Amino acid sequence: MNGEEMKRQALIGGIILVLVILGGIGYNLITPTNAVVVNIGHIGPLTGDAAMYGEMEKQGIDLAVAETEANGGIKGDQLKVIHEDDQANPTSATNAINKLITVDKVVAVIGELQSTTTLAIAPIAERNKVVLISHAANSNKLSGIGEYIFRIYPTNTEEGQKLVELASSLNLTNGATLYVNNDFGTDLESAVDKAFTENGGSIAISEGYNPDATDFRTQLTKIQAKNPSVIFLLGYPKDMAMILRQAKEIGLKSQFLADDTFNLPQIIDWSGNATEGVIFVVPSNGDPSRWQDFNQKIKGKYGENATIITAMAYDATKLLVAAMENSGTTSDAIKTGLTQIKDYPGVTGNITFDKNHDVVTRLFDTQIVKGGKFVEYAA
Repeated sequence: MNGEEMKRQALIGGIILVLVILGGIGYNLITPTNAVVVNIGHIGPLTGDAAMYGEMEKQGIDLAVAETEANGGIKGDQLKVIHEDDQANPTSATNAINKLITVDKVVAVIGELQSTTTLAIAPIAERNKVVLISHAANSNKLSGIGEYIFRIYPTNTEEGQKLVELASSLNLTNGATLYVNNDFGTDLESAVDKAFTENGGSIAISEGYNPDATDFRTQLTKIQAKNPSVIFLLGYPKDMAMILRQAKEIGLKSQFLADDTFNLPQIIDWSGNATEGVIFVVPSNGDPSRWQDFNQKIKGKYGENATIITAMAYDATKLLVAAMENSGTTSDAIKTGLTQIKDYPGVTGNITFDKNHDVVTRLFDTQIVKGGKFVEYAA
């Protein structure tokens, strides 16, 4: 290779080196090295018998995260949610929260739907100092259970009181309870029994059943023998549907008052239309204009109306966002931020946490099955 050729090769090499350096500088200019991703987790039943609820809550959470990202994230940081399926099983839920904390390094977790699973994961969140906010569990055992544990759904005490007020308005004083034998059911049964007795009523018989039960005729026959004027039905949609079908078969005529989980239209078909006349309570939708706006967003994105579970999950996520924006994105900062929130304008109503990390005030609506549909009930 002669001298001229060597110079030409050196010049080409130099140009390539300059281009590489400039390219690297340009890449660094458009890709900031200090970008932060804030991970939060969601634990819920995305498969299994309760999957319909898991999908409802996932819709609310995903909408809240999408809105946050569209508005620039958390002060420029990206918000990411990691969904974990627990099939409403406590063991799966504990595996899920351990994975979220140790592998995904989440700063907060939304969940769980049911009281039993929430009570299983709460100690793990507390021990690891990670915020857990439940959007649907209502066991009284969650009140004040930990520094990092919050809940935006009404407590069983509040719901029990509402059911008793409803019975009182109907002059029903001779009662029976039929409840699912788990943390949710036993806790709500105790709340109803206490409030009903204090209000001058009397519980003649209280019968529990296993969560996987399908035959309730033994319990129903015992209750029928006591001839109660009211039966407090405290369970889940599928078992309540079977209970009402079997109650109709044996000719049980008492008035059924049901808990908030009754609020699922499919229960009418599942029961073989044995739900007619059942009255039930459900947490209020809150401010009508906020609900209408939220429902339009959910319907536009997913093609179906919002439910109270969708809205509660959305509000739980938005509360985390508000806490992060006000106080920071560490778990300790989020915990502090949540305790400082006053009258947050949620879809489900204004939200302020009390000393037990429950919502200060939750209102209920009352509905009845009439003509094969859920309609507002007025005593």
